[in-house]
Amino acid sequence: MSPVLESTARLLLRRIAVEQAQGRLPSLTAAVVRDGELAWFGARGRVDGAAPTPDTQYRIGSITKSLVATVVMRLRDEGRVGLLDPIGEHVPGLDVGGVTVAQLLSHTSGLSAESPGAWWERTPGVPAGELFADLGPDTVKHRPGRRFHYSNVGFALLGELVARHRGVSWEAAVREEVLRPLGMKDTTPRPRAPHALGYAVHPWADVLLPEPEHDAGAMAPAGQLWSTPADLARWAAFLAGDTAGVLDPDTVAEMREPATVDDGDTWTGGFGLGLQLARAGGRRLAGHTGSMPGFLATVWADPSDRVGVLFTANSTTGVSRGLLVELLAILDQHEPRLPEEWHPVADTAGLLELTGPWYWGPSAYVLRLLPEGGLSLTPMTGVGRASRFTARADGTWLGLDGYYAGETLRVVRGHDGSPVHLDLNTFVFTRTPYDPRADVPGGVDEGGWRG
Repeated sequence: MSPVLESTARLLLRRIAVEQAQGRLPSLTAAVVRDGELAWFGARGRVDGAAPTPDTQYRIGSITKSLVATVVMRLRDEGRVGLLDPIGEHVPGLDVGGVTVAQLLSHTSGLSAESPGAWWERTPGVPAGELFADLGPDTVKHRPGRRFHYSNVGFALLGELVARHRGVSWEAAVREEVLRPLGMKDTTPRPRAPHALGYAVHPWADVLLPEPEHDAGAMAPAGQLWSTPADLARWAAFLAGDTAGVLDPDTVAEMREPATVDDGDTWTGGFGLGLQLARAGGRRLAGHTGSMPGFLATVWADPSDRVGVLFTANSTTGVSRGLLVELLAILDQHEPRLPEEWHPVADTAGLLELTGPWYWGPSAYVLRLLPEGGLSLTPMTGVGRASRFTARADGTWLGLDGYYAGETLRVVRGHDGSPVHLDLNTFVFTRTPYDPRADVPGGVDEGGWRG
């Protein structure tokens, strides 16, 4: 994908110029990623007297959590860690009950949001042993699994899990297993030049106050890292599907699945496994926000069309929540993505005879072949239980999503080999409503349909 058009670049730049001026931000950068490549970068304000570049470092706060979560998922895929394992199986001696790895990743563990002691984001950190000794039953604020409750403490525990399994610090594991393979060479635990300084902007005057920066110790996995717009663009590409072997794409898709929502019935925001989720502007986004004293950052990706967007700023407050969604809206309006060209599928592997109408009782469904060789079963009305299926070696089909995710679809054939009915986890789908020739559970009334 080529860079954005000059006219689009001007509109994107104007949007962040308005944000930087109205938000009174010392500096602001933003970028758009398409098809795994940096398509646009813009910056306003000054760092050391010059405009920031794609290589200028900013502190990225809680985006760190997603990088830690990636190593946790690698451990899961290796069979070393189970998502349903209590954290105490991997970090012995904790007094936090039976909270699981999955609950920590999704912020449903019920653990306290912050660590005991002084405000951890503004004070030097303590070693893991000291932090964990201060955790007790009162650290658990809600029944595990009951609700979303954001927990920085939870990611301190996950960082320790990574360190114990890898035999190195969490940061070293992230560097070797995530950053280096993705080419994110400028993402580091402490700042390197050139980097922005963190500031608070006075609410009633145009003056600045430097914010503190330190090593967060055991709390570092919750928000320690510094990064650059260029590196965060590579991270956005990863979230959108360009995983470079760091994780299987199916594992990243699992991380993007909603595990909890944080705004009740509206479901505009939530969490997967180490990833923050949002629904906005007709898109379903995955990524993470980040904030530390003096810094704000966010990365969002939409894997449905392989686009990502991000910003970094060196201010404690001042960036509007809608900035990145508005940048995507500009892109959609002025450079809408063209759909992929349709082309016929050469080999249907004898599956055409399965396509067409099927009936679950009197409810009409249609079975279609997917371009990649799978099957799609959807209600003809478009409303109801729908799922995609992938073929198994034994001739059955595995549900990939929707109501039948994980369930088995079997094609039951007659003596002549033709398909008679579908058996989907005990539900029988027939070629006509309640076809008496099929083995419908409970039988079909001998009198048939009547007026």
